[in-house]
Amino acid sequence: MGSSDLAVETHDLGRRFGRRWALAEVTLGVPAGARVMVTGRNGSGKSTLLRVLATASRVDRGLARVAGFDVKRQRSQVRQRAALLGHHSYLYEAFSARDNLTAAARFLGAPAERVEGLLERVGLAARAEDPVSVFSAGMRKRLSLARALLQEADVLLLDEPYGELDPAGFALLDRVLDEQRSRGRTVLLATHLLEHGRERCDQAIALDEGRLVWSGPAKDLPVPGAP
Repeated sequence: MGSSDLAVETHDLGRRFGRRWALAEVTLGVPAGARVMVTGRNGSGKSTLLRVLATASRVDRGLARVAGFDVKRQRSQVRQRAALLGHHSYLYEAFSARDNLTAAARFLGAPAERVEGLLERVGLAARAEDPVSVFSAGMRKRLSLARALLQEADVLLLDEPYGELDPAGFALLDRVLDEQRSRGRTVLLATHLLEHGRERCDQAIALDEGRLVWSGPAKDLPVPGAP
């Protein structure tokens, strides 16, 4: 498969924090339209990998491309094509849910008329005027998901997206994943929920101490304790 067929590709990718390499010699290729689960223990490099691909964290060694654009030299093009849902919401606490999305739309150059539909989609239409400061963790996650979807990015980078969500939130996120597939978009899903991830994803990669230690079909990913 050539580079033109890949939504995400890395070669000997490295990211260092002080003397510790959070990512080391990571080489991978993700076909356009694939759903890839990213697994590994806490501190294995999952979040760092997604942040590097989103240009939220710098590259110290090697290279990475998203939608064909280099994350070091073409950051603005990458940011137009990749959306990150991270651990931290970075929401404006004093703003309402609607104002948070409206501000994000203005920053991203996205149509403001999409805001109301997204609030409805994530189940927050009835709380659109409430300030984020009174939201539960699950509601914040729903609003952060709406902000990521606002961009209609080619590549969606989801870091532990099921965290803080209730069963209805799980179902919402599963629907979002199905919708992204139907639209031919690429998803990288970092999660500790291995069984659920194996059901929702096509491929999987596993990281350990910043290194890629396993890759293959998600259904073949070894799950500790499974028969």
